Amino acid sequence: MRQDRNATRSSETELGFDPALKDDARLAFVGRIRTSWSRGNCPKNIRLARDTGQGAWIEMDHAYLSALNGLEAGQGMVLIYWMFEARRDLLTQSPDHIDGTRGTFALRSPNRPNPLALSAVTITGIDRTTGRIDIDAIDCFDGTPLVDMKPWLPTIDMPAGESDSP
Repeated sequence: MRQDRNATRSSETELGFDPALKDDARLAFVGRIRTSWSRGNCPKNIRLARDTGQGAWIEMDHAYLSALNGLEAGQGMVLIYWMFEARRDLLTQSPDHIDGTRGTFALRSPNRPNPLALSAVTITGIDRTTGRIDIDAIDCFDGTPLVDMKPWLPTIDMPAGESDSP
């Protein structure tokens, strides 16, 4: 693991400007994801997060409580969240788990021009009064901003030719 998370490896390339300084979009965070994860102990992906057996929850902004109507425990959801501590200037990256260098768009790394991440999760509990949504697992730091969530639908969210069996 790199000591300085902002250090660029010799095989990596940077964008040359910080995309965060551009003024082309406004996001409204609809809530925060609550986890036990922080730098140094966060799983690298949702599969590894599930393997820990640690659930998580979402604290919805109260302005969006009526948008929870129709959600139920047991339902699959796609969460879109903002990886707020990620670098935004890397064009190519050399992760430890692969040989060589790849373009940022060929990786699931949080380091990208717009550090959006998505995971398919299962709702394990929901309180529409408080806006707490319990989920099976997630792979992000505590307090990560939630951008959006959508129901996971196998007829829509599976790539062509894929199946849901291993």
